[in-house]
Order: sequence, then C-alpha cells, then structure tokens
Amino acid sequence: MPPVEKLISIVKSNALGRVKMVAIREHRFPFLVKVHNWNRFNVNTGGTLVEKCCHFFDLMNLITGAVPLRVMASGSQDVNHLDENYDGKVPDIIDNAYVIVEYDNGVRAMLDLCMFAEGGKNEQEICVVGNYGKAEAFVPESVVRFGTRTNGREGVEQIEVHDDRIKYEGLHHGSSFLEHLEFLDAVRNHGERPPIASLYDGLLSVAVGVAAQLSIEIGKPVNMQDILKFGIDR
Repeated sequence: MPPVEKLISIVKSNALGRVKMVAIREHRFPFLVKVHNWNRFNVNTGGTLVEKCCHFFDLMNLITGAVPLRVMASGSQDVNHLDENYDGKVPDIIDNAYVIVEYDNGVRAMLDLCMFAEGGKNEQEICVVGNYGKAEAFVPESVVRFGTRTNGREGVEQIEVHDDRIKYEGLHHGSSFLEHLEFLDAVRNHGERPPIASLYDGLLSVAVGVAAQLSIEIGKPVNMQDILKFGIDR
C-alpha cells in the first residue's frame, strides 16, 4: 500500500533514529464469506492471527529488521459468527486480540486487532517510533504523518500518498496489483532479481501468528524457538 511504503522509506532513511516501538491497529469488518466457509474454523486456517494477521507480523519483521524472540497475546471470539452454524458446528475463530512481539534488537511491536469495528475512519493505522521521531501511516485515508522530537507537535508533516499506477484501489487499496507487477517482473527476470519477499519472510510471519495463537490458548508468553525448532537466525 503506497502510504505504508512511504512509512517504510522514512524508517529506512533513519529520520526516526533507532526504531524502538512499532504499533499496528487494524479495526475492520468481520471475515467475508468464502468457499464452503473454510475461513470460519481454526482447523482450516490455523486461527485468525495466522490466516490474516501474518501480513502484519511480516510488516513488523520488515520494519524492525530483527528476529522475533517472544510473543504474548490475549484474544477471544466475542461478537462475530456466534449465530452461524455449519453442519452442526459453530465457528471458533477469534475476532479481537492484542499481540506483543519482542525482537532480538530490543524493539517491541504490538498488534491491536478488532474485527467488529466498522465505525472508524481508518481501517489500518501503523505507527513507528524511534529515538529521534515518530511516523504514522493511515489506510484508506492514504496519509502519512511524520515528526521529530526536536520540532514537536507544531513541526509534524502530513503527506498524502498515491501511486499513479493504481487505477482502482479495491479492498487492498491497490497493493494486490503492485504485488502482481513485482512478482511478474521477478519471473520474467528468471531469478536474476529475487522477489521482494522471500520464503523465509513468509515462514517467519506465519510462525509469529502460530506463537500468538498458542499464547492465547495457554495464557502464557511463547518463545519463538519453541515454534521453529530448527532455529530462526537469518
């Protein structure tokens, strides 16, 4: 998504200094109906924090540039799908959660998920704070706000971010189209230019989701080494 890309570019420019905290809030609508309602049950998806939120954990990993060490989470199914029944079974996927991820470079990241929160202006708010400053991206508002501790509140910049290649944003706000362009380019280059996201990136993002689901189930923090038995060094 263009505003998120802009946020990442600000982080990589070192304008925020050393990243210390990452916060992602997704307040959105419930899961849509899918083929044979496969997305209604943990046994099919691995759980909400795996099936959907792995993308946010991937984003956390990218922004922090570090390896996740420990995950702690709290969540439940409080509102959505409780009145649904499929072959005698009621959906068991959670619809809200808080997840904290601790990284090997000392950074902490948090996901605030609510899937019965249609009454908000933005569906996603991504905030990164470093020792120099703070930046935020808002979707679908397509706005990035950036400021430094030195300049204070009066010095905060607001930038509207768009990508002219996107003609129709859709529910993913144009990102699916751009991802397909990148994938097609990697294929046509016959592996000479590696894909933006690697197999390892995908594996690690799902593993964090698995750890979060397990943390909710057992009511305790989960060490990532217990999820990836073979180790997680890059």
